[in-house]
Amino acid sequence: MSELSVDLSWQRTSPTLATGQYSNAHEIRYNEGHALPADAAPDWGGDPAHTNPEQALAAALSSCHMMTFLALAAKAGWPVASYRDHAVAHLGKNPQGRMAVTRIELHPEVGFDAGFAVEEAELAQMQDRAHRYCFIANSLADSVEIELS
Repeated sequence: MSELSVDLSWQRTSPTLATGQYSNAHEIRYNEGHALPADAAPDWGGDPAHTNPEQALAAALSSCHMMTFLALAAKAGWPVASYRDHAVAHLGKNPQGRMAVTRIELHPEVGFDAGFAVEEAELAQMQDRAHRYCFIANSLADSVEIELS
C-alpha cells in the first residue's frame, strides 16, 4: 500500500519551554515543496492566520469526500461541472471527557452541466456512498454529518 508523508518542523523562539510562554507555530511541508504555516486553534492561543490541526482534519475529510464523490459520479455518468464544500470541525469533549474533534459537518454543493439534473434523494444517496467509500471518513469515528443545501 501507499505511504504518504509530510515533514513537520518547530523551533522554540522563547528562552525556555514554559507553560503558556512558547509558540506552537510550526511548518508542515508537503511533497518536499509546499509549505503550510500551522499553529494551534485560535481558542488555544494560535495565530488565526495559520491553519490548525482541526481545520486540516476537516480539509482532509472534505477533500477525500469530494474526490470519492467525483469518482462515483463519473462512473454513474453524471456530468459534474463544479463542487464546493464548507467543512466545519466542532471541538468539544468526547465520551471519555477528553478534548476532541467531536463532529465534522460537510456542506457540499454540486453543480452539473446545463440540462442535467438529479432528484435530491439520488444526490443524497450518492453523497452517502461517497462518505462510506472515503478513506479519511473510514479512518474517523462516526462523527461526520453531510448536510445538503
